[in-house]
Amino acid sequence: MPTAYADDTCDHGRQLNEHYDAATAGQTLLARLREAFLAAGRDPERLSRDDVAGIDQLHLGGRSASRALAALGELHGGERVLDIGCGTGGASRLLAAEYGCEVAGVDITSAFVEVANWLSAATGLAERTRFLCADAAGVPLSAGSIDVVWCQHALVNMPHVPRVLAEWQRLLVPGGCVLLHELVAGDNREPLALPVPWARTQATSHLRCREQLERAMALAGFEPLEMEDVTDAALAWRQEHSRRESQPDGTTQHPTALPGPALIFGNEFSRMGRNLRDNLAAGKVRVLAGSWQRGKR
Repeated sequence: MPTAYADDTCDHGRQLNEHYDAATAGQTLLARLREAFLAAGRDPERLSRDDVAGIDQLHLGGRSASRALAALGELHGGERVLDIGCGTGGASRLLAAEYGCEVAGVDITSAFVEVANWLSAATGLAERTRFLCADAAGVPLSAGSIDVVWCQHALVNMPHVPRVLAEWQRLLVPGGCVLLHELVAGDNREPLALPVPWARTQATSHLRCREQLERAMALAGFEPLEMEDVTDAALAWRQEHSRRESQPDGTTQHPTALPGPALIFGNEFSRMGRNLRDNLAAGKVRVLAGSWQRGKR
């Protein structure tokens, strides 16, 4: 007999799949992106990490934010990393290629997982990365098998954070760490300008304030190591990208251009980016980067 938790998880997964795979239009995301690379004169089976940069890190700051988070965590190479909410796998590939990590990515959106596996194979990183379609509160990996939990802009899509954090406790080795780059609610509590990249409605946005996030981590047994407010850098990055996304409908693209996020988010992408910029500028949203260590509990 299905449990209420199972039913809730299925509904949550359906909402996220509908949000992040909204531009399907009769094609799978994988097919649409492969066609776009072909149109840009690229072989979809042999791509560089620069070729795929426009679609592989769908968070504020892109690759620069991921490198900053890795520096915060003092990664030295060889760590077993779990990339929570991995999307199309860009951070996983960066950690494998630039830091020598062994990375497992998990995402509840099946289209993202399919694309992540393809992009890792196409960029020659399939042996260092693997991707699983699963809920972050129930990852099919063994207890104590992970050195680092990595999470960028994923908790904002998760309504039941205590369940997720308990799973991180199970998966991490004693003394393992969490590296988090996350959106939180700002001091301006006026309603968000919507849609934004993580939600089209208020009901599907799970922003928490900094204090709530820190309390949840503490209750789950994680000890804070370092926390930075990186909102100013994130806003500057978003402002620059909003200037580039100048087409009125956000979808017009030169036929030979490399694929960008509009191919994933669809017609509303440019508007989502502008709204995120405005929410950051108005203090409705802030961005934190931090590290925590798994306690002895």
